[in-house]
Amino acid sequence: MELLREYVVLMVMAICLGVGYIVKHFLPLNNKWIPLLMGCLGVLINVWVNAWAFSPEILLGGLASGLGATGAFELVKNMRE
Repeated sequence: MELLREYVVLMVMAICLGVGYIVKHFLPLNNKWIPLLMGCLGVLINVWVNAWAFSPEILLGGLASGLGATGAFELVKNMRE
């Protein structure tokens, strides 16, 4: 878990969280595709933030941030219920 905390980019995670909320509540998309969409979006945003550079660390940071946004949404949803 410590390894993933090193790679999560909060700005990318926040953007993915917002986009994921919009996709879940306003688009007719099956929920099983949202984690894949957020993972890809996280990688794309993280590559953009790093001046279009690409490395394994940037890939892992984007994936961890996008999937972390999905997990954070589910955590908050389940705590409210």
